[in-house]
Order: sequence, then C-alpha cells, then structure tokens
Amino acid sequence: MTLGFSLTDDPWLLLPSTTGELAQERPLRTALLDAHAFGDLVVGIPTQKPAVLRQILLPVIVAALGRPADEREWMAWHAQGQWSPEQRRRLDAYLDAHRPAFDLFDPVQPFGQVAGLSTAKGDTKNAGLIVATAATGNNVPLFASRTEGDPFALAPAQAAHWLMHTQCWDTAAIKTGAVGDPQAKAGKTTGNPTGPLGQMGVTLLAGQTLFETLLLNIPIGAPPTSNDRPQWERRDAADPFTAGTPQWQTRTPEGLLDLWTWQSRRIRLFAEETEQGPRVTRVLVAAGDRMPHTPETEPHTMWRLEPTGSRAQAKDKRATNPRRPLRLQPGKAAWRGLDALLAPERQSRDAGDKSSGFATSKLLDQAGALMFDLGESYPLRVELSGIAYGNQSAVIDDVMSDDLPLPLSALAAGGDLRSALLEVAEQAESLATAVNHLSADLRRALGTEPIPWDKGQRPGELVLHALDPLVRRLLAGMRGLQDLERIEAGQLAWEQLAWRRSWDVADRLLQTVPVAAYAGRSTSQGEGKPERIHRVPLAEGSFLRRRAEILHRADAARRSTPSDDQ
Repeated sequence: MTLGFSLTDDPWLLLPSTTGELAQERPLRTALLDAHAFGDLVVGIPTQKPAVLRQILLPVIVAALGRPADEREWMAWHAQGQWSPEQRRRLDAYLDAHRPAFDLFDPVQPFGQVAGLSTAKGDTKNAGLIVATAATGNNVPLFASRTEGDPFALAPAQAAHWLMHTQCWDTAAIKTGAVGDPQAKAGKTTGNPTGPLGQMGVTLLAGQTLFETLLLNIPIGAPPTSNDRPQWERRDAADPFTAGTPQWQTRTPEGLLDLWTWQSRRIRLFAEETEQGPRVTRVLVAAGDRMPHTPETEPHTMWRLEPTGSRAQAKDKRATNPRRPLRLQPGKAAWRGLDALLAPERQSRDAGDKSSGFATSKLLDQAGALMFDLGESYPLRVELSGIAYGNQSAVIDDVMSDDLPLPLSALAAGGDLRSALLEVAEQAESLATAVNHLSADLRRALGTEPIPWDKGQRPGELVLHALDPLVRRLLAGMRGLQDLERIEAGQLAWEQLAWRRSWDVADRLLQTVPVAAYAGRSTSQGEGKPERIHRVPLAEGSFLRRRAEILHRADAARRSTPSDDQ
C-alpha cells in the first residue's frame, strides 16, 4: 500500500481563528490563502514555530509572490489586510505546480527528505530521534517521561513538524553514514554542526493575524536570483540532494530561499499503516549541507559586533567589523537584552567602535523604518527562541523562549522612548546588583564568604523575577507614547513599583540575619590600609543609598512627600 500525506491539502497546521473559535489543524493551502482569518500558529514547543515558518510558510510566499521591492510596496500589501485576488491566484497556482514536492511520503521526492537514503546494513532508528524532547542516545531531557526503548509512533502532522525542527535545530557531532556518501567512515560522519538555527537566538516578529506575522517576517528587497530556490525546487539531476547522491556540501546559501529551507541533514521517514492511520515509527538521519558561517543576510537574528582590532576580528578577514549571531542565555528574560533588541541596524552599521556592540535583527530594523506607516501604537510582539546545547553540542540542555510586547517607537534611534526603556532595563540590573552587594555584606558580617557569581542562586535573581511583570507591563503601556512628559510619568510609576519590589527582597534577607551579625566583623583591606567593618546596619544603609541613586525619580518624589515606608 502506498502511503501519502499532502502538506498542501491535508490538515497539519494548528491554527485558531480570529473569531475566537478553537484551534483546528489546517492544510498549507488554507493556512496561506486565508492567513488573515487565523491567529498565531500553535506548536508543540516554541522552537517549532520558526522551523515551520522558515522551512515552508515563508519560502512558499516569497517563491510564489516575490518580496516587496520597497517600503511602499510592503505597506500596500499590509494595508490590504489579506492577499489580493491576484496574489491568491498565484499562491494557489504555485502550490498546484509543486504539489508532489509537498507530499511527506512521496516515494521519489518526499518533502524535506531523501527517498533512497539508507545505511550499508539497512539500519533505522526509533522515530524519537527527531523529537527534541525525547530521550535518545546521549540526549536525555531532565524530565523525560519516556526512555529510548519506548516506541514512538508519530502522526503525519507531528512528523512534519519534527522533520522541519530537525533540519533547523538538530544536535551536532556524529551522524549516521549513508550509502553513497564519500564522507562517511565506518558507517558514521563526524564534525557535523548543529542545525543553522542552533547557532543563534531566533528573533521572530508577530502581528495580530497570521497574515501580518508572515508579512512582518519577509524582508524587503530584490526578487530571488535564478540560483536562489527553496529546497523542493532544487531537485534536479545535478543537485547532490537527490536520492542517488546523498552526500553533503559545504557552501554558502544562494539567497534567502536557500537559507530558509537549508537542509542541514539528509533524513528519511519510515511510515506504516496502523489502525489510527499512517504513523512514522522509524527514521534515518544523516549528515547534510554545512554552512561555513551565518550569512549577514540572515533576517532572524540579532548580532554581536566585534570592535576594530579585537581578537575575534583578527580571526575574521571577511569584514572590517565582523558580526556574530547573538545567542540567548538560559534563564535570562528577553527584556534584559533590550540593548540588542533596540540597537538600530543603520546606526550600528555606521557607528564603528562607538556602537553599543550589538545590531538588532534586519526585520526589527525594518519594522522601525515602517513605524509611521504602521502606526506608533501597532501591537508588535517579538518572539525569541533558542536551544542551549551541552556536551559538545551533542545534547539539548534547554529550550528557551520568550515573548515581548515592543513599542515600535522604541526602535527609533535617539528617540526618547528608546532611551527610557534602555534606562529601565539598566535600572533593573543595577537593583539586582545592589541586592547582591547587600547579600555579600551580610555574609561578611557573619564571617562567611559571599556567594560566588558563577555558583548557586544569588538573591539578585529574585529581584529580576519580581520586576519581570512590571517591565512587561511597562512595555505594553508605552505603545504609542511620544510625549516626553507621559514617558517620564511612566518611568516614575515604574520606579515607584520597583522601589517596593526591590525592598521586599532586601527585607527578606535582613529578616533572616541572626543577631550575631549586628556585632559585625572586620576584614583586612591589605597592608597599610585600615580594616573594613561589616555590620548589618552598614549593609542596609549602603543598599538604601544605592537604591536611591538607581531609582532617582522615585527618590525625589518620596523626598517631596516623606513617609515611613522603606
């Protein structure tokens, strides 16, 4: 029996309607043509969303319609609120023309796979190999409910999501050696990097509908070149992606479509018919194409800029100011990286060594340029996702994600709102540092050493956790604000709340200090210098002074209306 599952016409994308109905699985054709009628794409884990957007949704649109040539054309598309009749016709025709390429189980050209992929011994592995949250080999998630021996049976919709996720995020190191791959030795290939998204923190833009989200993630620019094609259009006799020659290449992407649909692995799904319908039970994952470095055309990442003359620059001869994709840090809220999110690309490109050391993503920079057309109160959201790998990137340690409301006017270089939000993020970090100093002083008063910065949980993290909802509320509340007086009022309100939240954490530390610490301890500052005395009252006073300096608006307001409250 020949199995088939058409991504074009069989339901697999879980989408809620904009009218409030429950999310239902939809085919690719419906999702794209009626994108205005759907809300945000629903996925199993956050890292699946950029994989699905990049591997199929966005490239189908760009391949069928091209990219908006300039900001005026982009706004014309956006102003429609949906695809025009002509755009719908072109999308429909493109999906019809390439329908066989979107069959997950096509015997000749299965989507995102190599049909003839095999090993010398005919080995296959449990389908859990492509499930990032499953225990397979050395990759054993902390709270995994299954073991490697448990069978996996993936429904076609699940298999499609995990297939694309593997192409984008797969772990590094050893992969199965495929028949016909000259790079394979002893049935294995080594030195494989992670999937391309594993090299960066992915920055997606989200709008009010799927249609808006898709547009926000399409860079303005020239149409694709003849060599820039999505992977399903690269299946010709000379291409090493075909079934007969599954070896990998080391090369740079030909353009945006090639980059988005990059095949970092050669994969084959093995499905069987069950009482529940087709199920993928076995898989084969081999080495795929290797990208020497993340190209500067990558639209979905922020960048870390290396100053002129740095050690990193000396190793990189490609540019006078080389840039590296910025990765997310586990446990760090996205708003703590506002200095990177709000670092305008144009300013960073021209500022040389005077830049912040970061450049925002090309798409965020583009959204900032469209601010006056979209409207300053446009409810833009930024979704960040990434994976933290361990043990030479061969295992997944953590899946990271965050979602921020971001005022468009904050993307304007030199704007008052941008400066205000950067100050808020800096104040939060400074308050955490102040509480850490308080903790260190209290421990010294007890005769013990402070908590090392790289070990254990320091109390400053509790401050950042307490301030997190306040910062997010401020970001949402600042949408559309341009008047400096109203921005200042928002900052004052933030500082007054942060004043109390930071004291709550500090007070808990002070409440747990034993009476002996009030007597204090003396520590040597070095030969010829007076000893330093550590007592609880001195530690508390130092914290209160630091807090007043950090939250200067709240301090000034309190001085004008004194109270007994700390």
